[in-house]
Amino acid sequence: MVLGVIGSGVAWLGFGWRTGLGFTCGCAIAYLNFHWLERVVAALADRITESGRQQSSKGIVMRFLLRYFLMGLGAYVIFTVSPASLYGLFAGLFLPVAGIACEAAYEVYVAVARGL
Repeated sequence: MVLGVIGSGVAWLGFGWRTGLGFTCGCAIAYLNFHWLERVVAALADRITESGRQQSSKGIVMRFLLRYFLMGLGAYVIFTVSPASLYGLFAGLFLPVAGIACEAAYEVYVAVARGL
Protein backbone atom coordinates (compact mmCIF):
# COMPACT_ATOMS: atom_id res chain seq x y z
CA MET A 1 0.00 0.00 0.00
CA VAL A 2 2.92 2.31 0.74
CA LEU A 3 4.36 1.72 -2.73
CA GLY A 4 0.94 2.50 -4.21
CA VAL A 5 0.65 5.83 -2.43
CA ILE A 6 4.21 6.86 -3.25
CA GLY A 7 3.94 5.62 -6.84
CA SER A 8 0.63 7.43 -7.35
CA GLY A 9 2.19 10.70 -6.23
CA VAL A 10 5.22 10.21 -8.45
CA ALA A 11 3.09 9.26 -11.46
CA TRP A 12 0.75 12.19 -10.86
CA LEU A 13 3.55 14.74 -10.57
CA GLY A 14 5.93 13.24 -13.12
CA PHE A 15 3.62 12.09 -15.90
CA GLY A 16 0.43 14.10 -15.47
CA TRP A 17 -2.93 13.55 -13.90
CA ARG A 18 -4.16 11.00 -16.48
CA THR A 19 -1.25 8.64 -15.96
CA GLY A 20 -1.43 9.23 -12.21
CA LEU A 21 -5.13 8.40 -12.20
CA GLY A 22 -4.46 5.29 -14.28
CA PHE A 23 -1.75 4.23 -11.84
CA THR A 24 -4.06 4.80 -8.88
CA CYS A 25 -6.81 2.75 -10.55
CA GLY A 26 -4.28 0.01 -11.32
CA CYS A 27 -3.21 -0.03 -7.67
CA ALA A 28 -6.82 -0.31 -6.52
CA ILE A 29 -7.54 -3.12 -8.99
CA ALA A 30 -4.35 -4.93 -7.97
CA TYR A 31 -5.31 -4.67 -4.30
CA LEU A 32 -8.83 -5.97 -4.96
CA ASN A 33 -7.40 -8.72 -7.16
CA PHE A 34 -5.00 -9.81 -4.42
CA HIS A 35 -7.75 -9.72 -1.78
CA TRP A 36 -10.14 -11.73 -3.96
CA LEU A 37 -7.41 -14.20 -4.90
CA GLU A 38 -6.73 -14.76 -1.21
CA ARG A 39 -10.45 -15.46 -0.63
CA VAL A 40 -10.62 -17.86 -3.59
CA VAL A 41 -7.56 -19.79 -2.41
CA ALA A 42 -9.02 -20.02 1.11
CA ALA A 43 -12.34 -21.23 -0.33
CA LEU A 44 -10.54 -23.83 -2.44
CA ALA A 45 -8.57 -24.99 0.59
CA ASP A 46 -11.79 -25.32 2.59
CA ARG A 47 -13.37 -27.20 -0.29
CA ILE A 48 -10.44 -29.59 -0.51
CA THR A 49 -10.19 -30.25 3.21
CA GLU A 50 -13.98 -30.42 3.57
CA SER A 51 -13.87 -28.34 6.74
CA GLY A 52 -16.87 -26.47 8.12
CA ARG A 53 -19.27 -25.18 5.54
CA GLN A 54 -19.35 -26.34 1.97
CA GLN A 55 -18.32 -23.95 -0.79
CA SER A 56 -20.00 -24.19 -4.16
CA SER A 57 -17.49 -25.16 -6.83
CA LYS A 58 -19.39 -23.08 -9.36
CA GLY A 59 -19.26 -20.05 -7.03
CA ILE A 60 -15.51 -20.41 -6.54
CA VAL A 61 -14.88 -20.60 -10.28
CA MET A 62 -17.22 -17.66 -10.98
CA ARG A 63 -15.40 -15.47 -8.42
CA PHE A 64 -12.09 -16.49 -9.96
CA LEU A 65 -13.23 -15.54 -13.46
CA LEU A 66 -14.96 -12.37 -12.26
CA ARG A 67 -11.59 -10.99 -11.16
CA TYR A 68 -10.22 -11.17 -14.70
CA PHE A 69 -13.40 -9.81 -16.23
CA LEU A 70 -13.31 -6.77 -13.94
CA MET A 71 -9.61 -6.15 -14.68
CA GLY A 72 -10.31 -6.31 -18.41
CA LEU A 73 -13.32 -4.03 -18.06
CA GLY A 74 -11.26 -1.51 -16.10
CA ALA A 75 -8.50 -1.58 -18.73
CA TYR A 76 -11.06 -1.11 -21.52
CA VAL A 77 -12.72 1.85 -19.83
CA ILE A 78 -9.42 3.54 -19.08
CA PHE A 79 -8.16 2.88 -22.63
CA THR A 80 -11.28 4.40 -24.20
CA VAL A 81 -11.09 7.50 -21.98
CA SER A 82 -7.34 8.12 -22.23
CA PRO A 83 -4.85 5.74 -23.87
CA ALA A 84 -2.02 7.42 -21.92
CA SER A 85 -3.63 6.29 -18.68
CA LEU A 86 -3.30 2.67 -19.76
CA TYR A 87 0.45 2.74 -19.04
CA GLY A 88 -0.27 3.92 -15.52
CA LEU A 89 -2.90 1.21 -15.12
CA PHE A 90 -0.46 -1.52 -16.13
CA ALA A 91 2.21 -0.12 -13.82
CA GLY A 92 -0.29 -0.16 -10.97
CA LEU A 93 -1.38 -3.71 -11.77
CA PHE A 94 2.22 -4.89 -11.49
CA LEU A 95 2.74 -3.14 -8.16
CA PRO A 96 2.30 -6.39 -6.15
CA VAL A 97 5.44 -7.68 -7.89
CA ALA A 98 7.37 -4.72 -6.46
CA GLY A 99 5.86 -5.43 -3.04
CA ILE A 100 6.95 -9.07 -3.24
CA ALA A 101 10.46 -7.97 -4.26
CA CYS A 102 10.62 -5.61 -1.24
CA GLU A 103 9.48 -8.39 1.08
CA ALA A 104 12.06 -10.80 -0.39
CA ALA A 105 14.82 -8.23 0.05
CA TYR A 106 13.78 -7.66 3.65
CA GLU A 107 13.75 -11.41 4.38
CA VAL A 108 17.24 -11.79 2.86
CA TYR A 109 18.47 -8.86 4.97
CA VAL A 110 17.03 -10.38 8.17
CA ALA A 111 18.53 -13.79 7.34
CA VAL A 112 21.97 -12.29 6.69
CA ALA A 113 21.78 -10.11 9.83
CA ARG A 114 20.96 -13.16 11.96
CA GLY A 115 23.69 -15.22 10.34
CA LEU A 116 21.37 -17.82 8.83
